[in-house]
Amino acid sequence: MASGYGLHGGPGRCFPFWQEVLSCYVVNTSAEDDSGKKKCAPILEDYYECLHHKKEAARTRALQAAYRKAEASSGRENAPTAGQIRNLGLLDKDDDTKKVLGN
Repeated sequence: MASGYGLHGGPGRCFPFWQEVLSCYVVNTSAEDDSGKKKCAPILEDYYECLHHKKEAARTRALQAAYRKAEASSGRENAPTAGQIRNLGLLDKDDDTKKVLGN
């Protein structure tokens, strides 16, 4: 929240990051010299990540894409047939059930 308060009162989830940003600016800059802002860039980046979760979302999308690609490239050797799947749990179809379950 922009006010610094969370949804249920108390500090917001990113408020500690904001305090770090402000303390970095206080320590590294002055009214005459703004050159210390460069030192605060990683801390500011952490604060933006807390607010927007862009890096986390990108990493999640990359992992999901890699997983989908791996699943698509590796075919199943012993995949059950549609008939075997339809017969699961039916009477007198114990052989199909055992083949599919691997027992």
